[in-house]
Amino acid sequence: MTWSTRELADLAGTTVNTVRHYHALGLLDEPSRRYNGYKQYRVPHLVRLLQLRRLAELGVPLAQIGAQDGSGLKDALRSLDAALHDAIERSQRARADIAAILHADAPVDTPHGFESVAARLSETDRALIHVCTQLYDPDAVAHLRRMVMAEPPAVSAKLAALPPDASDAIRERLAGEVARVGANWRSTTWPWLHAAAKQTLVQALAELYNPAQHDVLRRAAAAAHEQPDVADHQRAS
Repeated sequence: MTWSTRELADLAGTTVNTVRHYHALGLLDEPSRRYNGYKQYRVPHLVRLLQLRRLAELGVPLAQIGAQDGSGLKDALRSLDAALHDAIERSQRARADIAAILHADAPVDTPHGFESVAARLSETDRALIHVCTQLYDPDAVAHLRRMVMAEPPAVSAKLAALPPDASDAIRERLAGEVARVGANWRSTTWPWLHAAAKQTLVQALAELYNPAQHDVLRRAAAAAHEQPDVADHQRAS
């Protein structure tokens, strides 16, 4: 019994174009032909086509199928397994982050781990946190998260609403509030910041916050260093 290209493709659960593609790559031998030119596929062609479909189903690249023997294909499978493991872990982390964002009704671009407080943070603060999480190591990010959570929402809101032309008295008063919190997470004086990271953070603060807000943060940092209890709190956080 023989089959046409269409019949072979149907038997293998694939398409005529796929069969032709395998022929073009040299992965599937050309069959003999009838007197009228029609191809005559037999069982070995079906078996080979099913094997190729199985390897493709597993994710083995077609280029590797033709270039490697059984041992090489095992190595390819091991590499695929490692890649799939990493992809599954990334998907699981993404699902957990999505669940946290939806549960907290947080903005969709919220940095990982800050979902519970994101709704009360300004867009500017969230942007700065994105920069910080890129610059900090995991321990420093955990430290940052604790400080962000410790900042009273009222202080965050006042800083976010501060207009560029705020008076000196208003700036000084707000700087005092930020400093008294004892967790000025927008500071650029953390010991884990190397020179390049500090420069990036300084630039981010200057460009993300308006002049009055930036001035308040500068004053708060200065005030925190003048208050021993606050400075001690920041070092211990």
